[in-house]
Amino acid sequence: MDAETIEARHAEKMRKKQAAQTKIMASKTQEKGLLIVHTGKGKGKTCAALGMVVRAIGHGMKVGVVQFVKGAMTTGEKVVFDAFPTQVEFKPMGEGFTWDTQDRSRDIAVARNGWDEVRRMIADPSYDMVLADELNIVLRYDYLPLDEILPVLTGRSAMKHVIVTGRNAPDALVEAADLVTDMTMVKHPFRSGVKAQKGIEF
Repeated sequence: MDAETIEARHAEKMRKKQAAQTKIMASKTQEKGLLIVHTGKGKGKTCAALGMVVRAIGHGMKVGVVQFVKGAMTTGEKVVFDAFPTQVEFKPMGEGFTWDTQDRSRDIAVARNGWDEVRRMIADPSYDMVLADELNIVLRYDYLPLDEILPVLTGRSAMKHVIVTGRNAPDALVEAADLVTDMTMVKHPFRSGVKAQKGIEF
């Protein structure tokens, strides 16, 4: 087969794909706020959520970010988002991992404070997007009841996006969500003795 024939067949194949894609896209007319869940054992849950926050900033949207576990260390994202004070309220409210704090009652109190902030942001019509980072960890350890949280997440205003991250997302949250991504770990440098590094993990 000569190059001209290959090119012609490719062009025809792409025209058919374009027509099919155009038809599919024409059927997608609904616009709404999404409940998004990033879960799973793989790295990237928070990273992907923060990427959405960056996109939202680029579109002039206002975003609230509450971090339930992180907060005990300085992160690169906080420095970046602090540069957009009118668009991003960034609140790292955690005190570290539960095995570091070793104080369940304090962890519950910190989680409650974080949730109060998330709930406030969801209720505030000025926020277009709210990120509840590592909320799934709080739910996994029963620091806050899912029965209290789920109605707030699902009862938000029609155009508000809410992102929830963390391993072990509860089944009821997965069921209620519009978009769920399960991060699968294939390989991680930590298992080879590489420590968490700035710009990658924090």
